[in-house]
Amino acid sequence: MSAVVTRRVARAPWTLLKAVFGWLVLFEARNKVVLAPSALRLRRIEDAETRRLAADLGSPPSALVATVIATHRRPEALRAAVRSALAQSVRDQVVIVVDDGAGLPELPDDPRLFAVSLSANIGTAGVVRNIGIRLTRSRYVAFLDDDNLWEPDHLARALEALEAPGGPDGVYTALRRVLPDGTDRDILSVPYDRRRAARESFLDTNAFVARRTRALRFSRLRRTPEVMPREDWELIRRYARRHRVLHVPHPTVRYLMNPASFYTRW
Repeated sequence: MSAVVTRRVARAPWTLLKAVFGWLVLFEARNKVVLAPSALRLRRIEDAETRRLAADLGSPPSALVATVIATHRRPEALRAAVRSALAQSVRDQVVIVVDDGAGLPELPDDPRLFAVSLSANIGTAGVVRNIGIRLTRSRYVAFLDDDNLWEPDHLARALEALEAPGGPDGVYTALRRVLPDGTDRDILSVPYDRRRAARESFLDTNAFVARRTRALRFSRLRRTPEVMPREDWELIRRYARRHRVLHVPHPTVRYLMNPASFYTRW
């Protein structure tokens, strides 16, 4: 058998698996095997940091919606993100900023805003966000990265769907993707489809608002910029196994496609 034919035969099962399961599903299965040791170590760190910070906070911040903002060394962008969260038309929310060990800048003075700093840099976005989830109490949880912005109606549109009779457990709105120079690139608006989500990475937690359940936690695998899929995809797809997720086709997030992102390489 020629070398070319041999390579084609070897690729055939992989091609078939990708067609049946989707490449993102296969990559995530590999991640869970290869990166499992990192998850055990990071779970211990997450538990210890949550206990330490909860003791400092006293009563956990509580509201209808808890907004979790993970941050690392972006003081100006963070302040803008926090302002966009506090400017929501929905007032019954708390915003918790979780700094990944770099130190916090001065932030707006607002009784709904809480800010904590990890004792050391973890460098795993999912774990940083999990700490924010665990430190708060709320019916719903929303997520905003420190280099993105919400339109003032983001939470209102999400809650309108979530609190409707027979409504879903989680919703995600459309993303207005913006280039670093401030110009619009496009609008990403894709209805939820589990099979399509196995092949395309269109899920992002900046647009996601969900009912708080035990399933609402991020993967603790240490995902370097080279590891795909990202923790956003993993969270929403796993949450959707037992919870109904709906897309709201209205752009409420200004999403920076940032080539210098700490967590993501574009």
